[in-house]
Amino acid sequence: MENNGNTAILKIHCPDQSGIVARVTDFINLHHGNIISVDQHVDHEENLFSMRVSWDLSEFDLKREEIAPMFEKFLGEPYQMKWTLNFTDEVPRMAIFVSKASHCLYDLLARYQGGEFRVEVPVIIGNHTTLEPVAKQFGIDFVHIPITAESKAEQEKKELEILKKYKIDFVVLARYMQVVSQNFINHYPERIINIHHSFLPAFAGAKPYHAAHKRGVKIIGATSHYVTSDLDAGPIIEQDINRISHHDSIKTLIQKGKDIEKIVLARAVKAHIERKTLVYKNRTIIFN
Repeated sequence: MENNGNTAILKIHCPDQSGIVARVTDFINLHHGNIISVDQHVDHEENLFSMRVSWDLSEFDLKREEIAPMFEKFLGEPYQMKWTLNFTDEVPRMAIFVSKASHCLYDLLARYQGGEFRVEVPVIIGNHTTLEPVAKQFGIDFVHIPITAESKAEQEKKELEILKKYKIDFVVLARYMQVVSQNFINHYPERIINIHHSFLPAFAGAKPYHAAHKRGVKIIGATSHYVTSDLDAGPIIEQDINRISHHDSIKTLIQKGKDIEKIVLARAVKAHIERKTLVYKNRTIIFN
């Protein structure tokens, strides 16, 4: 289990070549780091090697600020690696965007309050005031920013200012019924997580469960992904399904849909918080 207080997490991907695992683990061992976990994968079609390794820093003989330049010099540059280094005592700050639906927001905040998410949630932003009482219930600041087609650019600028003010690391769209612009995404690449039903593109629009019920579908599901400029087509982090039957009404369909949306979004957020996601060519690798 990763130590919350004194653990480093390194994620890398690079062209596949022999000896990478040995070189990375040797780097840690030579500096007296105690490896806690290692997960690796090779995509033979892309010739891509990816890896996540974490280690205890208690006896590590490099200072934190020395690790990155040393790693880049001896491994990152020679192996053409793209890599990130994080420390588990760096608690990420999450902002939640909402509209009117409350199920995902309540679930996220319950997990946060219960200690399941090691994260700080300083602010909730809504384009309606419907969920402001929920934010107050959990002692979190709520900012109302209504958005119309005419005011979108100006209001997104205000949102970005708020995120900067609260030093936000990543954003979760908890059934936020607005499309975020490319400019907004550029400020938080691979750091905006969305959730939606998995009927797309078959049943788009405002009432997908009604359309799915009319069609007689036999499964419903949910997809959580990183937001990109392609609407609802970003790198997928988590998905799941529930089977349904002719006994299910539109009401039970919607309820089952809400249940699975909550679970899938929570799994995606947890994976991001624990630095277990790696994006490559609009796909994700989810490390164990």
